[in-house]
This record gives sequence, structure tokens and C-alpha cells, in this order.
Amino acid sequence: MDIQLKNKVAVITGGSTGIGAATAMAYSKAGASVVFGDINEEDAEKTRKLLVNNGGSAKFQHTDVTVESEVAALIGTAEREFGGVDVLVTSAGILRGPSVRVDDFGAATFDSVIDVNLKGTFYAVKHAVPVMERRGGGVILCIASGAGVRGGSSSVAYASSKGGVNGLVMTVENQVASLNIRMHTICPGGLATPLKLGQIAESARRGGQDADVAVANARHSLGDPAGVARILTFLASDEASYVRGQIFTR
Repeated sequence: MDIQLKNKVAVITGGSTGIGAATAMAYSKAGASVVFGDINEEDAEKTRKLLVNNGGSAKFQHTDVTVESEVAALIGTAEREFGGVDVLVTSAGILRGPSVRVDDFGAATFDSVIDVNLKGTFYAVKHAVPVMERRGGGVILCIASGAGVRGGSSSVAYASSKGGVNGLVMTVENQVASLNIRMHTICPGGLATPLKLGQIAESARRGGQDADVAVANARHSLGDPAGVARILTFLASDEASYVRGQIFTR
């Protein structure tokens, strides 16, 4: 199936690396204009250049998803410069405190993960919905995880945040269905992203193991973010208009 996103405008948080960057590339290849935000400006510029050099229309804007005004500005840029938002992908995320028992887990660490993963998703959805309503509808794809949805995690905070994302989507999807806005919780498995590889390295160090060896060994069993990006491309398209609910991937 040749999936097309021509004339669509996509906003992606956390678009510098990992799932976000892979999705930006897949969306651009399918014909969408891409506006992505991140705090990682070095990798963002690499991603932006790759999109533009391949003939795509792309804009990067520094965005800290824990700051509501910056998220609102990202959405506003897409509407002002490209006419609206058809697709939102909330892929900004962090994982902290792997392999730390709950009674040793610091409140500040817990809060930092919730702020990025859950509150950042809330801000993006909050500000995208009225823009999509003016556009006549849209698709919102919120990246959660199997962790916190149908299983645990190495991190108390990470699982809590991703379970929260799932609950957020289940609540909001009923509010926006009448606006012709479709929402999905996306639950990827183990992928070779900077987030996952960093978690593996930190867990290895905590266990007295060689972090580099642990990461090298793990790469053989981890999936490619590009595979998830292909699914997100389908979900963003009109071909997926009859799809509903949570989506679990490799």
C-alpha cells in the first residue's frame, strides 16, 4: 500500500532522535510538511537537513515540552506557517531511575519523568485540539509503551508516566471524536533508541556490569524505530480512518 500524506501538516514532539526522528522522515517521504520540536538542537539540525535534502518541507523549533508556552508556540508555528495541524505525534520522552526500588526512588526524579512524558503530552494535545478543530479534524498519536499499559518497567516513574498517557488518551478521545479527531495510544516494544540504550547502560552500571557490552548485546534483540514510523504513517493517513484504540508494536 502506497501511503500518502500530501497536503497534511504534522507536528512531532521529541523529533530529533528515535521514534520522533524516524517518524519525521517517514512523514516527509509520504509528502507531509513536518514541524518538530525538541531540546536537542544538535541532532535536530541533522534531522532537519536530512528532511530538506530529500526534498521535504520541514521546520524545527526548540521546544521544552515541560513549558506550556513553548508547546503552544510549536503548535502555533505549524498553524501560522503551514495553515494548521492535521497530525500530532507526541514522542518526547525520558526514562530515569532504572532499576531503582520504589522506596529509594527520589521524588524529584519521579516528577521530572512525569513532567516530560505525561504533562508534555497533555500540553501538546491541549493546544493541538482547537487548531485541528479549525482545520476540520485530525489525528493524534500519543507514544506510550507496553510499560505501564500491560506490564511493568525498569523505572517506577517511566511506567507511571506511560500508564498516565494511556489514561489521558482514553479520556480525551471521547471528547474530541465529534470534532473528527481520531486518537491512538501507541505502545512500542523494545527499540534501539537513545532512550532505551541509555536505560540498558545505566541498569548495567548499577548491577556492576560493563555498560558498553550490555548495550552491544541488547542491540541484537531491539527493533528499529523506522518500523514504528511506518505504522505511524499509516495511522496518520486517511487509509486508517476505521482504526480505533491502542496500537501495540514490536
